[in-house]
Amino acid sequence: MQLLFLLLAVGAAVAVPVEEQVPSLEGAKVYRLIADTDEKLSALLAYDGHEGYDILKAGHALGDEIHLLVTADNVEAFETILDENEIDNMVMTENVQAAVDEEATRQSTASTARLDGRISFEAYQRYGDIADYLAGIAESYSDVASLVEIGTSFEGLSIYGLKISSGGTGKPAILIDGGIHAREWAAPATVTYIINQLIEEATNSDLFENVDWYIFPVLNPDGYEYTHTTYRLWRKTRSSITGNLCRGTDPNRNFGYYWMLTGASSASCSDTYAGPEAFSELETQALRDFVLANNDTIKLYLTFHSYGNYFLYPWGYTSELPDNEEELRTLAEAADEALSTLRGTRYTIGTSTNVLYAAAGGSDDWVKGVAGVELAYTLELPGGGNFGFDLPASEIVLVGQETFLAIRVFGEYIENKFVSSK
Repeated sequence: MQLLFLLLAVGAAVAVPVEEQVPSLEGAKVYRLIADTDEKLSALLAYDGHEGYDILKAGHALGDEIHLLVTADNVEAFETILDENEIDNMVMTENVQAAVDEEATRQSTASTARLDGRISFEAYQRYGDIADYLAGIAESYSDVASLVEIGTSFEGLSIYGLKISSGGTGKPAILIDGGIHAREWAAPATVTYIINQLIEEATNSDLFENVDWYIFPVLNPDGYEYTHTTYRLWRKTRSSITGNLCRGTDPNRNFGYYWMLTGASSASCSDTYAGPEAFSELETQALRDFVLANNDTIKLYLTFHSYGNYFLYPWGYTSELPDNEEELRTLAEAADEALSTLRGTRYTIGTSTNVLYAAAGGSDDWVKGVAGVELAYTLELPGGGNFGFDLPASEIVLVGQETFLAIRVFGEYIENKFVSSK
């Protein structure tokens, strides 16, 4: 198939170290692609990790949408391949850099003010503003909130979160994180909104009466900041490893449970580079150490990503189902039903491998498979905008509101299972 021939040519290209040249998005296009044969689907997904191509949204089955970014110098050849192989396609974004510039303009004109410990959801906040908000909450609501630092990033940023609790010891706990992947801005915003609702809305105080919450909005602060200052579509950490051509590791391929078995790359310039070894990254080490220090009480783990509208649960390394798959699915279905009541948003539910793609080394697999937390989920939030990751800031609150309806279901379930049933 000629499509595969193109991939061989692309794979031979020499990658450019990110320290020397930031990839250009000028003239880059985003395509919506739909494959009608297994051969076409496999060939399209094989573009992952090749220079000049970036899969923004993967498809699992025939008929699923694949969103693929193609840089300007590859557009002509790629469109020829699409035509010759009769692949259903539509250009979603004509110029990604123009879309990034539009987003930056909206960011600069929107309110980011924080007053009396509050935070604005009219724009996507920088990491420093999020960290300041967490510190402000811990100070203003010291009776129920305390600042938690679980480690530092490669570039020396503290990884902050909050413990939200009415006090006491030995309570079941829920762990939430976001921002593992740098470019997925909706995730830190949504996790920060969850904190806002738990703390600043008195009607939600029942959720932390008998259950403790540990919430970390941005696990990859270096990468997140880099997407604000330098390259909007950066995904990985910002670590620098001797001998590697490119910086960074995909932290969600770096956890030590069936590491590198599938769905990860050994090439340092790939967006799914799993690192030189499991837990090579300070950021994944920080989460690992925190979970292991608290896994006697943590009963539920929720990690937020974007985009695609998925409630995913282990396993990501195999198509086999976990022993408690029925419980995982039933709880996700209840959360999805609650979420949908606001504006009809629905999520696809299932194991990562069976409804999205196989990928070993994810945080949810490790939390369940090694740390022993039976209930572990990845939530892929809705996308939007021009390239999926640029959900308009005007929708932060809407996504937060519907997501919090699901959060209430999760919180009440943990209380009923581990407190009320005793």
